[in-house]
Amino acid sequence: MSSKSLLIFVEEISERLIYTLDFVFKERGMQYELTNDYLYFSSADGYKFNYSNRFIQDVLQLIPSRVLFDEEYLEYDLTFDPFNSEPCIGFDGVVDPLASVFFQLVRYEEYTPLQRDEHNRFTATMSLAYKQGWLEKAMCDRWSFALIDWLTQSIGIPYSKEKNAVKVIPGFDIDNTYAYLLKEGWRTMASNVKDFLKRNNESRVKRKKVLTGQESDPYDTYDYLLSLESRGIHFFMFWLLGDFSRYDKNISHLDPRHQRLIRSMDLHAEIGIHPSYRSTLNATLVKEEKNRIEQILDHPILHARQHFLKVELPTTYRNYLNAGIAHDHSMGFADHIGFRCGTARPHYWFDVLNNKCTSLWIHPFVYMDGTLNEYMKLTPEESMPRIMELMNEIRSTGGNFECIWHNETLTDNRHWSGWRNVLEYTLSLSH
Repeated sequence: MSSKSLLIFVEEISERLIYTLDFVFKERGMQYELTNDYLYFSSADGYKFNYSNRFIQDVLQLIPSRVLFDEEYLEYDLTFDPFNSEPCIGFDGVVDPLASVFFQLVRYEEYTPLQRDEHNRFTATMSLAYKQGWLEKAMCDRWSFALIDWLTQSIGIPYSKEKNAVKVIPGFDIDNTYAYLLKEGWRTMASNVKDFLKRNNESRVKRKKVLTGQESDPYDTYDYLLSLESRGIHFFMFWLLGDFSRYDKNISHLDPRHQRLIRSMDLHAEIGIHPSYRSTLNATLVKEEKNRIEQILDHPILHARQHFLKVELPTTYRNYLNAGIAHDHSMGFADHIGFRCGTARPHYWFDVLNNKCTSLWIHPFVYMDGTLNEYMKLTPEESMPRIMELMNEIRSTGGNFECIWHNETLTDNRHWSGWRNVLEYTLSLSH
């Protein structure tokens, strides 16, 4: 064992425990070793920590809850008490920062069949973090640092907190490639009839000018997106290619002009699939839609973000793995900004029902354009301080600043007037 490594005694070694300790210690550059061999632990020199119910003379002890040692999904009686100045979760009466990290990181509460919203989504307001006032804090990182600080103060193990150079990584969801262009004839006709019945002459006139080449399509913000690359900004584009339905209304993936646009953007951005609204629990649709974009681009697609952020655990993520998707960018809430899984750090998804760590990387995001404008009803000016608070949290705790935008929200007109400035403000915070 290294002289700076932490030796941890436990009575059981479990998948949940290793997953959690890797996040808490290894992610922060602290070496650790696990053992359930009492004689080995007792005779070892160096920094030691007892995470068990067994009393060991002169060794720092943290009494564990059962959470990290259970092998099936169980419900626990939750209470809330501080641990080393951070509010923490108690499980069946035992305050346990390690179990708190696991509970929040794996989205344990989302496996409970609670009420969902109209789109069958687990919302921010349903979450424990929101109810406890923690949602805009990276609590998994805070609990990790609280535990490390407790160890350094108690046993003197050396630790130097990393300085975090935060990357701002915008992702653009292409739900509607164009407002008017490339729409099939029946869709244009239906839209004209709808506008006529609603007396929406402005939209009818706009559509006619775009289709006759007098004006550019209002959702055609691709030149602006291309300019990001020239500024050294790495960004993602998640393309919706599902069949037309009530919530999936993009242009056909078979249109050669649509395909050319996708191929042209692939030269400048990281392209991912935006699995359709109907694909959430449908493995066949995820594979089919992924295959469509791979045929267009002629290379594998490894990144995805679910349309409407419709993630239902564990099925959605199991379907991703079966389809060969290696990276998910859906981990955040539509109705509120913040840290859905308690961190901005990329991490592996842990399948609670199978009780194992998987190879799927989770890349959390902290805000979406529509969350600020349409759900929280903030103005562009009101949004910027909230974004700075999120950035300061990530600078303190670590991770990437991922955010969601849409090509259509960059139009900077109507109710999106002034919002491109919010994106520019966000990009200016990267360092």
